[in-house]
Amino acid sequence: MTVKVAAVQISPVLYSRAGTIERVVHKIHELGQQGVEFAVFPETLIPYYPYFSWVKPPYTIDSDQLHLLNESVTVPSPETNAIGEAARQNSMVVSIGVNERDGGSIYNTQLLFDAGGTLVQRRRKITPTYHEKMVWGHGDASGLRAVDTAVGRIGQLACWEHYQPLARYALIADGEQIHAAMFPGGLGGENFSRQMEVAIRQHALESACFVVNATAWLDADQKAKLAEDTGGPLAAFSHGYFTTVVDPEGRLIGEPITSGEGEVIADLDFTMIDRRKRIMDARGHYARPELLSLHIDRTPTAPLHERGSHAAQNARLDEERPTEGQ
Repeated sequence: MTVKVAAVQISPVLYSRAGTIERVVHKIHELGQQGVEFAVFPETLIPYYPYFSWVKPPYTIDSDQLHLLNESVTVPSPETNAIGEAARQNSMVVSIGVNERDGGSIYNTQLLFDAGGTLVQRRRKITPTYHEKMVWGHGDASGLRAVDTAVGRIGQLACWEHYQPLARYALIADGEQIHAAMFPGGLGGENFSRQMEVAIRQHALESACFVVNATAWLDADQKAKLAEDTGGPLAAFSHGYFTTVVDPEGRLIGEPITSGEGEVIADLDFTMIDRRKRIMDARGHYARPELLSLHIDRTPTAPLHERGSHAAQNARLDEERPTEGQ
């Protein structure tokens, strides 16, 4: 089995959900014309990564947070439907990062659309990193799993989740064949790009899967705008780009993109997975589950757990309520 994939380095339309959605849909159609079957877009591309939290003091970010909240994506919504429809029209599986609004909270969320346009996974970053804790809520492990799609079994992680060995092993043990990795881009300095490369190549080696990694690009005008709006230096938004595809042997496929917009397109030969795993299968013959194993609670978290007489009464009423058509 061979799958054509694209790791997409693309700029958001700063401060605009609608503008960024339009860019994403256009890019999906463009990639579809090139025969791409699976595309990965950057972390929280829609509407944009909260760069303000990286450089501004907490007491000054109220208006920034409110604007991001208002521009964030509700799931499902016309915006997610637009991405799903573009995926359907191009028979393409799409992985993309969004700021997800749920009530008055924002989450760093990865959405996975199958080739028929159906949203098959919505997972939230389990632990926001450092400054991100001021912006995003915590996710749970309900989405920490690989999902069967038209192009194979796909797992997703965002940014420094790749520094969490147990989170990665949850996907390894679940048999992922393609790993969708995404980072923000325009953040963390030149060393961040080097660290990113190490993390995704190591995951490819340990999982014996392909890794498709995407970072967002900020052009000169966007960097200048962010510096003006946040009071931060241009250098704070000028590095951290490394869009690439990695094979199960940990080798880069093609030339990574470290500057400008573009995409790395590659054909993934799934026989490489078996060739790697015959030597080292971390979920099979190379594992020692009687000595080392992972316990994971995939129960979705909820703010309300109802017990007592009212809960029993509501359950009884639900059972007695006529179904549609009766």
